[in-house]
Amino acid sequence: MMTAELTVQHNPERNRFEIRIGEYLAELVYTLKDGVITFTHTGVPPALEGRGLGSKLARAGLEYARQHGLKVVSTCWFINGYLDRNLEYQDLLKKN
Repeated sequence: MMTAELTVQHNPERNRFEIRIGEYLAELVYTLKDGVITFTHTGVPPALEGRGLGSKLARAGLEYARQHGLKVVSTCWFINGYLDRNLEYQDLLKKN
């Protein structure tokens, strides 16, 4: 299955964005409070690494934040790196 065909599902009950492939689950976990979405963990099973799933999850989470007027905080190393490489999302970052 090509990565482009995979759909990111938002699972608000579990506070995560997810991609399911067979028995595998890739996820971007967040907390939401007072108009701030905090990305806390990106997890991609080893069997699925290197397919761009983490970036697809990051993009989905950041686009969700933009569409809903949320500010972004990240305590996740993967999301921090994604933000460093994709400057179009810098405006979403919550200023301290």
